[in-house]
Amino acid sequence: MPVALITGGGGGIGRATALKLLESGHAVILAGRNARALEMAAEEIKVAGGEVRIIPTDVAQSEHVNKLIKETLQEFGEIDVLVNAAGFAPMIPTPDVTPEQWRQILDINLSGSFYTSRAVWPIMRRQHEEFLAEHRAQFGDKSIDRSINTGGVIVNISSAAARDPFPGLGAYAVAKLGLTMLTQVLAREGEPLGIRVFCVAPSGVETGMFRQLLTPEQVSSEEILRPEDVANMIDQVVNGALRYSSGETIYVHRRI
Repeated sequence: MPVALITGGGGGIGRATALKLLESGHAVILAGRNARALEMAAEEIKVAGGEVRIIPTDVAQSEHVNKLIKETLQEFGEIDVLVNAAGFAPMIPTPDVTPEQWRQILDINLSGSFYTSRAVWPIMRRQHEEFLAEHRAQFGDKSIDRSINTGGVIVNISSAAARDPFPGLGAYAVAKLGLTMLTQVLAREGEPLGIRVFCVAPSGVETGMFRQLLTPEQVSSEEILRPEDVANMIDQVVNGALRYSSGETIYVHRRI
């Protein structure tokens, strides 16, 4: 059974992605800062018949991330998919952002994805090497089907703000723009190791984080994406036709 680790898994895009990946047979590990939200998401996944584990984690803390990866590996023995969906977006005019707030915004939205990717890298590299050894033992020099994820898949959740910043979300936009470059760098370095890396960048999504910024009176639900819309795109880069687009940032726009 393939294993998917999802940060920000307690709600919104993370929870929707977990439910989507269940359909392709993944066991899921949900990580995030809100233990209660993780528990509620896990109950929903169990009802859907999925295998799930929750590990409360602050991705802004590298030591927390290392513990998360260690516990996941101890229980499941592999990590096939990493989805970096944890996010933090306070609306503060850029000149008013304090150094502490700046670090927190960048740590959660950018550094957290670096920490998790760095931690799963040797695991996915080992998985690729083991796949190659098994393939050679069975098929010799026969070429490998490119549709197979031989090492693993990393999906970073960016934002349309990375190319069209919203006033008051400047630090968030900077972090998400950095995430698109991190994706390109990791994809280039991961290609010979069987590691594919993608960036999915949605516009507004009906999540708790979005509703802390804008009310339904300001922006109606009909004008923005659902978490399931983004989860469907993540499934496409993991399992669908977009799995060949490693290194790309894929923008997902509102439904109307």
